[in-house]
Amino acid sequence: MSTAIQSKLREVKPKSTLTKLRNEGFIPSVVYGYQIESMPIAVKERDLMSTLREVGRNGVLKINVDGKDLNVVLGDYQENALNGEIFHADFLAINMTEELEVNVTVHLVGDAPGEKEGGVLQQPIREVTIKVKPSDIPESFVVDISNLQIGESITVKEIRESSNFELLNDDEEALVVISAPRAETDEDADESEEAAAPVEEVNDAE
Repeated sequence: MSTAIQSKLREVKPKSTLTKLRNEGFIPSVVYGYQIESMPIAVKERDLMSTLREVGRNGVLKINVDGKDLNVVLGDYQENALNGEIFHADFLAINMTEELEVNVTVHLVGDAPGEKEGGVLQQPIREVTIKVKPSDIPESFVVDISNLQIGESITVKEIRESSNFELLNDDEEALVVISAPRAETDEDADESEEAAAPVEEVNDAE
């Protein structure tokens, strides 16, 4: 695991304090969970982003809080929609020997034959919730679509037993669907013909 990210305690108010922290390169944060009361802290943005690039979004981080190293995972966070910069983060302190529930991104692998034949690939849910030990948290949940034909789907139930993780989603939730291409209806054809038909000029008789 990487070197612990250093943090400092911060004041909850006033708002100007948060602005000052951000201007100085810190991210206002909160840490809570295993063996710690909820505590407002601030961490260096560059240190956090560097560590996340190393361990991944779902990886276990180590943060030094008031002189004590804590194993944490990044919980909820707020980011700038334009540049992706995090401007507030929640850290959940964890027990490395106990399983926890985490959301991981669904990553599709393979080329679906149905999509090659003109089908429309749809991904109804982008994340699944799994129960896993902190040391085994994956960066993503991989779903193989290499055999998926038009009109077929892959649901949670279909991959539950073959998964390496305990899935907490409902069985009927579809992870990926290959829908048939939209067929042109007679009404669509009529509208297309009308649009293509030349417009007759009408001369007013005087």
